[in-house]
Amino acid sequence: MPTKTHDGLVFGIYPGGVAGDDTGHLAAGPPDDPARIATALDLLQGRPDRPFLVRAYTAFDDTTRPGGPHATATPAAAEQYAVRGRRLDLVAQYRSAAGNVDGYCAFLRELVDQYGGITDTLQVTEEPNVTTIPTLDGFYPRVNEAIARGVSAAKARARELGHAHLRVGFNTTPLFGPAASFVADLTDHGKADFTGDLDYVGLDFFPDVFRPVAPAGLAAATEGLLHHHRDAVLAPAGLAHLPLHITEHGWPTGPDRPEHRQADVVETVVRTVAAHAEELRIGVYTHFALRDADSADPGLFHQFGLTADDYTPKPAFGVMRALVAELSAPA
Repeated sequence: MPTKTHDGLVFGIYPGGVAGDDTGHLAAGPPDDPARIATALDLLQGRPDRPFLVRAYTAFDDTTRPGGPHATATPAAAEQYAVRGRRLDLVAQYRSAAGNVDGYCAFLRELVDQYGGITDTLQVTEEPNVTTIPTLDGFYPRVNEAIARGVSAAKARARELGHAHLRVGFNTTPLFGPAASFVADLTDHGKADFTGDLDYVGLDFFPDVFRPVAPAGLAAATEGLLHHHRDAVLAPAGLAHLPLHITEHGWPTGPDRPEHRQADVVETVVRTVAAHAEELRIGVYTHFALRDADSADPGLFHQFGLTADDYTPKPAFGVMRALVAELSAPA
């Protein structure tokens, strides 16, 4: 199960090419190549009996038609990658300008109907604490209500269908200062039903990407951030008992961002996460991303891939493959 923490991590990766920047613009270079994605996933997973998650995104907005089916937005047809023992880590974004929480809850139930058999983790909303970017869910009205009611709606449907394997959670970016109360405010809003139905809390974090960190201090900075999130964010919300999932982490190449540095960052952060997995109840590490969105674009948000946009491996790809083999939870 992806929430186990005492005998290794469950690894995962986002394999699509589309990526958003800090303005809400979605950038994508060459289209995804499903055959090359499958080959790269096979190499990273290593063995078909090794737990491995494939992160995929879909979204509810005011044009979403009830009843489904609901295709994944990126990567397209994500279910094709849930083979060889791989399972989906499905993100259900909430982008209703009308604040249609009832519609979103119905959407989540339909996702469980459609994907529940091949999904291990269902994330309700994406980065709901971020309020300024239209591609992220905090931009939309009633997002806290969408999380609180959505988690319970998805969990109830999973129980009805006998999907005991399906874990339901939500995520945030790192939270500091007054923003650290976001999760506590959310649990207060959701009350007992929400906290009882919640299986994990996710964290998207990118050390040394948006705020520079000296190479010698990266491990300590990573450890400190993880401790802060559990002690100052989850504990005051009454969620210290829940597993923490690293739902996105990566480091982009590009001008003044050499490929060898990406490989070093990946190794340092993943080993730090693994070293503290038992202490901090970290069950999952998901990398963002398999391939660059656009290797020709020098912008910060376009070259997060372990490979170039033509799937040529960077050094970090081999590093990640070795880390998965060494640090993964057993079958």
